Amino acid sequence: MPVPPLPRVPPSAQHKKQQTLFDRRSVEAFLLAFGDNDYPLPETVRVLDEIVTDYIIESCHEAAAVAHHARRAKIKLDDFKFMLRRDTGKLGRVSEMLETDKELKRKRKAFDTDEGAVLQKGDAKEDEEPVGKKKVAGDEDGERKKKKKKKDKGKKEKFMDDESVV
Repeated sequence: MPVPPLPRVPPSAQHKKQQTLFDRRSVEAFLLAFGDNDYPLPETVRVLDEIVTDYIIESCHEAAAVAHHARRAKIKLDDFKFMLRRDTGKLGRVSEMLETDKELKRKRKAFDTDEGAVLQKGDAKEDEEPVGKKKVAGDEDGERKKKKKKKDKGKKEKFMDDESVV
């Protein structure tokens, strides 16, 4: 015989006053975009906020479980992709957004040149170097100088002391 569901307990007064994770206006705009009226009920906004928050938390827990199974301490993007492998719609949307992000980064990198910096300054002088050549600190003859890293001997000696180790 199936087990009858437990009756739902109404949320406590403290639960009702709980802060929402998302901004109320952004949730209302989201509801409006999907066909709700201009002024949704506060209960609708609260419930949608709870649903989205729970989904995000559960997704992160599942991705963490996938990373743990792979014997990693950190969660990677592939863990989320693996978690969404059964939901083709969400996986397709995530893949599409990642491709769009890569394309935008590539376009920004191509657009970000010294030419933009000269245009922002506004005063381009004739004796300045050509636009395509970047200046490097200490670059008089076109040679790059390497900076030497300084080692902090004080920190090394601090950890070598037997009294400081407990």
